[in-house]
Amino acid sequence: MTIRVALVFGGRSSEHSISCATAGGVLAAIDRSRFEVVPIGITRQGAFVLEQDDPARFRLDPEHLPEVVDNGTRVFFPESAESREFKVAEGGDELRSLGEIDVVFPILHGRFGEDGTLQGMLELVDLPYVGNGVMASALGMDKHFTKTVLKQAGIPVADWESVTAAEWASDPESCRKRAARLGLPAFVKPARAGSSVGVSRVDRREDFDSAMDAALAEDKTVLIEEAISGREIECGVLSGRNGGPTRASLAGEVIVSDGGFYDFAAKYLDAPGVELACPTELTSAELAELQTLAARAFDAIDGSGLARVDFFLTADGFVLNEINTMPGFTPISMFPKCWIASGFSYQSLITELIELGLETVR
Repeated sequence: MTIRVALVFGGRSSEHSISCATAGGVLAAIDRSRFEVVPIGITRQGAFVLEQDDPARFRLDPEHLPEVVDNGTRVFFPESAESREFKVAEGGDELRSLGEIDVVFPILHGRFGEDGTLQGMLELVDLPYVGNGVMASALGMDKHFTKTVLKQAGIPVADWESVTAAEWASDPESCRKRAARLGLPAFVKPARAGSSVGVSRVDRREDFDSAMDAALAEDKTVLIEEAISGREIECGVLSGRNGGPTRASLAGEVIVSDGGFYDFAAKYLDAPGVELACPTELTSAELAELQTLAARAFDAIDGSGLARVDFFLTADGFVLNEINTMPGFTPISMFPKCWIASGFSYQSLITELIELGLETVR
């Protein structure tokens, strides 16, 4: 029996184009013999529109950042938990049925989608969906609370300070003093953004204020984090099947040329100076520790479906950097690379995620 999948992408966050590129990857690779796709785009203004089922339309390159444009259609989700029927309005008041949807595959990155907001809407109407639930999504999106929970769970994290927009406006000197205890270099990040949007590496005190301004343009809370010296190691995580234990992939490594860091261009535009090595070289003991820590972190936030867990491997061991509850899924992204190295194909990984979404009890 064909499974009908609503693929939801785009959204209001600064990661809109990355979500579209992820949609392109999924549309190109999904097993059409098993799944019928209903592509639903969310414009930058938050309108739900019926999109084209055309992977090429969402190709990501330096000359073309894909986006969902308002084509005049409007997609309507089920009115209650008694139905799974989606409808669309196309230029008039009359609604056309899109049929029943078996599972929603939300591939939104950043706020207003990866942060539990869309997941909450889906749970209100009892729709099965792929990925993390409300709490794990909200926790994973907010770097301050992720660190707070993981530290409580005994998982090593980098030292940090969190500064709100109100604190910065009322007493910037106090904020500068709090940041100073972390030393230089330091990283200044929006608390709730991804894909390195709004992230700055601060090597000089005089650059701190501009870094704060860049981060506050993305969120009302800023995370100031000590720089950790070590290898950047990443691990993919999947829920276990049928109640089994959390699974962790082989390790990938981000290798950055001197003086750079893994920014937006490096992650998604294949910029020079960055190499993604997967699998990377670790001892058997290091790999076992990495996989154990990644699974523990996923379980600590009550994760479900998938995540990518990022670490630094220092002279003293692993330090967790962050958890991505809807990691990039473009052809050059680390999450699929790690699982392909672990035995999945890109297509079978998509199938696995959909089946996990159908299996998960909310």
